[in-house]
Amino acid sequence: QVRVVESGGGLVQAGGSLRLSCVASGRTLSRYTMGWFRQAPGKEREFVAAVDWRAGFTDYQDSVKGRFTISRDYAKSTMYLQMNNLKPEDTAVYYCAAGVGFSPRASDFEFWGQGTQVTVSS
Repeated sequence: QVRVVESGGGLVQAGGSLRLSCVASGRTLSRYTMGWFRQAPGKEREFVAAVDWRAGFTDYQDSVKGRFTISRDYAKSTMYLQMNNLKPEDTAVYYCAAGVGFSPRASDFEFWGQGTQVTVSS
């Protein structure tokens, strides 16, 4: 069992920045991929970014490349999502998730947080 808890959401103007955090606990994380997903009202949950906990490989959705950066602090068991140049279309509930195997598919992630709201005003 892996428990993940997100924080750091909020309201920001377009062009602004936010940093989300996800603290993980439970099983050894080295065998897991950690990811960020988001879900806007009326839309399906979509992949944002992922990081292989042990090796550090990363992957991003095309629409956030160059604006978002995923990282992890191994010692603190914490993953981050630095979001710069935010756009109104980034508005969503952002979820932290953990799963075995490096994948952008939500169905491959077994453990989920409760989500944190990010709202970008125009």
